[in-house]
This record gives sequence, C-alpha cells and structure tokens, in this order.
Amino acid sequence: MAEKVFMKGCEAVAETAVRAGCRFFAGYPITPQNDVPEYFARRMPQVGGVFIQGESEVASANMAYGAAAAGVRSMTSSSSCGISLKSEAISWMAGANLPVVIANFQRGGPGIGTIQPAQQDYMQATHASGNGGFRMLVLSPSTLQEAVDMTWEAFELADRYSKPVMLLMDGFTGTMMEPVVLPEPLPEEEVAAIRASKTWAARGKHGGPQHKVMCGPGLDTRASQAQMNERDAALYESWKQTETDCEEYLTEDAEVIVSAYGISGRIAKSAVNMLRAEGIRAGLIRPRRVYPFPDAAFEKLDFGRIRGIVAAEMSIPAQFAEDIARVVHGRTGIAAALSSGGEILDRAQILDAVRALMK
Repeated sequence: MAEKVFMKGCEAVAETAVRAGCRFFAGYPITPQNDVPEYFARRMPQVGGVFIQGESEVASANMAYGAAAAGVRSMTSSSSCGISLKSEAISWMAGANLPVVIANFQRGGPGIGTIQPAQQDYMQATHASGNGGFRMLVLSPSTLQEAVDMTWEAFELADRYSKPVMLLMDGFTGTMMEPVVLPEPLPEEEVAAIRASKTWAARGKHGGPQHKVMCGPGLDTRASQAQMNERDAALYESWKQTETDCEEYLTEDAEVIVSAYGISGRIAKSAVNMLRAEGIRAGLIRPRRVYPFPDAAFEKLDFGRIRGIVAAEMSIPAQFAEDIARVVHGRTGIAAALSSGGEILDRAQILDAVRALMK
C-alpha cells in the first residue's frame, strides 16, 4: 500500500509534476504560490531537469513554450495577476498546439488585489485565457489528494491533445497541508520515450532537413488560420462529450442543489451534510473540471422538484454562477453565497441561502 505523505499544496503539485515527467519549469515569484518554484529549484537538479526563475512572468511563460516546442514536458505557475501577464504566451501555446501545464493559485483581485485566497479568475480560466478565442481544459481540485491526481492528469491531457491545460487552485489549497498519496515516478526511460514520441518537436537540424514545430499532430502546416481554428473548434466541442468531470452528491432526491468548485466545493459538501441532518434534502454538483462545464449534470435535474440552486464561490461579482444560469435557463431560482477579497467562504452563508430558498 502506498504511503501517505504530509505535504503543503504547492509542494505536492510540484512533486507530482516531477514524478509525471516534467523536466522543465520556469516561473517568477508571487504570493501565494512561491513554494512551487522554490520546490522545483531544489528538485529539478535531482532528476536532470531544468529550473529557471525568469526575469518576469512574461519571460517564464515563453520559456515554458520553448521547452514544450522541444518536446519536453514543461510547466509554469503563478497567481492571478501573474497569470494575466502570461496570457499572451498561453495564447501562443494554444495557437502552436503545445502541451504545457499552467497552475494558477488564485488570489484576491482585481488588479494586484490581496495575497489571500480567492476564486476571481474563473472567467479568465474558462472563457478568456488570452486572445484568439481558444479554450483549455481546466481542472480544479477541492482537496490536496485531488490536486495530486489532477496534476498527473493534466500532463496526460496536455500530451493527448497537444494543448495547454490549466490547474485552477487558490491560495488556500496551495498553502494548506494534508496527507496525500503520491504516484510512483515515471521511469526515466519512459520520460525519454514520451519526448521521443513527439515527432513534431523542434530539436535542431543536426545536418539533416530543417525541423520545425507543426501546428499539432497530424495537421498540415500549410493549413490556413481559419482551417486551424475550425479544427480547434471541433476539438473543443468534442470535449463537451468526452472531458466533463463532476461530482454529483445526493442529487437523486434533492429539493435544493448547492453548486461550487475547488475549495468552495469542499465547504459546500459539508454544508449539504449539515442540511441533510436538518431534514432538508440538499444535493451537491461540484465540477472537478470547470471547462468544459458539466451542463449534463444540471440538465438532468428534475426542475419540477428542485426549489432552487445555490451557487457558492469566492468571487464578487459572481462568475461561476453565470455558467449555472446559462444551463438552467430560468427553470428554477438561483441564489448566491459569495465572498471576495481573500475572505474564505463561510459555510453559514450557504446554510442561510438554502434555508431561505426552502421557505
């Protein structure tokens, strides 16, 4: 049986990345994710990998682009306003079909905001990570074990689709500590085989024909921008059928639904248990992937029975709630339980919102 290790969230993500074969990390300091680059700085030399502290967020994101173009599993991380600075490079990654894992440990905003936890980057992550209208798979854990599992999964998904993938966390899950079971490290020969399998990667001419990065596996480099966009649009549409992932908890007989993601989803689940103890038939819909959004989980609800939905998130104004409203389309009422600016969502807010709906 695998041994549990007591770790901080940032360090658990970084260690899992190394075990998943990540051999390049470039980042720049920003609270509350500073433990990520600090951990990589110590760990990468031990596995023959490369750690670089770029001179800026912009530089570090473009370095991750370059490493991915050479076929190396690469990663960068930041927090909120730092991710905004990386957005141009992220758009370039999407345009060049490069598999890079990007971790965002959200802090309060807008602007420089606060260094405390928040969930105010939802729209940025799921709808507008950069120019050009591209989309990314966005994974959002509510526990550190999920953070470990999703980090491993993010590298697999990035390589499967040859696209950037985002891990959307927050300052709370980044700095708290929990016991986790880490995956076994990939053998070095498997890490090398993954890189070698990327026949599109640029590795230098070396006396042979000119080698350049293709716009994704199997795509003719002579394709027009419109053709590439059409190909990507079809891919994003397919994700809605193949890549949604959410937890549906006690929804079968629920009269009221609480919906939340990330750390708010964890708080919401405890609220649902308390409401059940009071005799209120509450259920939970918690997306593990916030893009693509799990429309089907809401569509199959019995709106003849549902009294309402409480959208819980650490964002003011609400953002996650807008996707819920888009799917529900007026078939039931939607209430909000919100916090912002580094204030952790209080479970009492969810309880009060549900009780008000039941009246």
